[in-house]
Amino acid sequence: MEKLMSDIILTAKNFSENFKECGDFDFSIESLGAVETLLDELSGYSLNEAGLQDASSMIGSYVFEVARRNYGGEYFWIEEEEQPLLTAGIPDFRISIKAWEKVRGRLTKGKEDNIPYYLEGFRQYIEKGKQEKGYAALIV
Repeated sequence: MEKLMSDIILTAKNFSENFKECGDFDFSIESLGAVETLLDELSGYSLNEAGLQDASSMIGSYVFEVARRNYGGEYFWIEEEEQPLLTAGIPDFRISIKAWEKVRGRLTKGKEDNIPYYLEGFRQYIEKGKQEKGYAALIV
């Protein structure tokens, strides 16, 4: 899991540096507004599968790191889905998100897959988990 974590951190850092002209990607919750703006722009392009995968994993890694740095959690690899999962609250509760999948949805479906709203849901479920030991949820 350490390699997965270091890969996600490096990808997120590279994203924040390579796209700094598009916004202040400082790993704050507020920076997700700039992510939304960038995703809005990218959704106007016809990305092929490789481009969609690259954008989803790159921007998704940044979203993961914003979530982890602000709310905690551990990364796990879902082999069948070929994507990571961030789970917060272990061992008392388990609240999980799939940021790559959510970013892909935002690029292909539009604003209904709003990233700041998604992370706000993650935060709210973590708060619920803190109140109910053993609580588990996957935010999709």
